Amino acid sequence: MKHPLLLPILLLGTVSALRLENDAPHLESGGTQAELSQDLEDSWEQEGQLALTEEAIQSEADEAEAYGYQDDFEDGEAMESDPAALDKDMDCPREEDTVQWQGSPGCKTCRYLLVRTPRKFRKAQRICKRCYRGNLISIHSYNFNYRIQCLTSGINQGQIWIGGIIRGRFLCKKFYWTDGSSWNFGYWAPGQPGNGKGRCVALCTRGGQWRRTRCKRRLPFVCSF
Repeated sequence: MKHPLLLPILLLGTVSALRLENDAPHLESGGTQAELSQDLEDSWEQEGQLALTEEAIQSEADEAEAYGYQDDFEDGEAMESDPAALDKDMDCPREEDTVQWQGSPGCKTCRYLLVRTPRKFRKAQRICKRCYRGNLISIHSYNFNYRIQCLTSGINQGQIWIGGIIRGRFLCKKFYWTDGSSWNFGYWAPGQPGNGKGRCVALCTRGGQWRRTRCKRRLPFVCSF
């Protein structure tokens, strides 16, 4: 009489085993999806970190290039007290390589000199100081900017150095003129200065607009004295 009772028990155990066996792949599949989701999140996080790292590297590279110039510029300022250091490897422009004119609406006695021979920004500033006891030109009005643009439009160069530079880092960056005058005017090209590269300012000989330019470029320049 006991044998008929064993049959339902065996059948129930078989059904339970089959149910557990069928459920096992679903549990395993759920674990795999979770792992895939986590892998995707890790991948997105890594890509985001990589993009931020690349942006930081580019920013540091720009700062390094810029501060390489700033250190050189400050060294040049310090060398003013050492005439021998200033004279070393320093030749003044030949007269045939320059164009001079005199007077402006704000300064009738001022003189200006276009040097056609391209130089890096720091070298151009040093030439203005040593050879003419002046500085790279500063510009404080649209009319004067237009005059400079007209007088330089005939040279075979797209840009010339003017005396604008950026000093400071990150949010403390400010524009200055090398002659120490106030920064009270700007005539920037579209997208400038925010999207510009470099810490020195060049004037476009076509249109007269300004662009940030890397200080190591060699460009003609205008001295004022």
